[in-house]
Amino acid sequence: MTDSQPTTAVLLAAGAGTRLGLGPKALLPFRGRALVEVLADVLLDGGCREVVAVLGAGAAAVRAAADLSRCRVVENPDWAGGMGGSFRAGLAAAAPGHHVLMALVDQPGLRPETVSRLLASHRPGRVTAAAYRGPDGTLKRGHPLVLDASLRAEAAETAAGDAGARHFLQAHPDLIDLVDCSDLSDGEDVDTKDQLHLLD
Repeated sequence: MTDSQPTTAVLLAAGAGTRLGLGPKALLPFRGRALVEVLADVLLDGGCREVVAVLGAGAAAVRAAADLSRCRVVENPDWAGGMGGSFRAGLAAAAPGHHVLMALVDQPGLRPETVSRLLASHRPGRVTAAAYRGPDGTLKRGHPLVLDASLRAEAAETAAGDAGARHFLQAHPDLIDLVDCSDLSDGEDVDTKDQLHLLD
């Protein structure tokens, strides 16, 4: 059974990109625009009802340089404390009663088809996560993931430090449905300079 309940995307874009040394990850150049701007459009094009962009590092610069007019923008003043605070801020800003699709701003390979596949696969009361095959052929959970509306409060309670959904997912492995998205991308994040080629 598929689910017709609306979904709000939360785009976690608060990181400073310290290891890259190029300023906030949200402003990395991608397809002639800021990465955060491109990914917000991808999430909307994939079928999310709205996008909440969570900013942190260099938030004023991101607001000035990126067109986020299609997003609801919230700021996490404690962004330096890790992803958990941004995860909670995004969940709190998402429309009540909506499922929430959590996406990372440093995943340039994200495509509308990935988003729409996750939304179409989601079942009530479950977590639906994109998964990608490694070199050994094993399917590994990645991002984005869809949190059912009924699970939002508990997931927010467990988010802390650098952990967004991780503690919640570790406590409830039986709730997770993996959706193979390997044909669409490899799910890689841009964390180091060696991965900047992903933005080409």
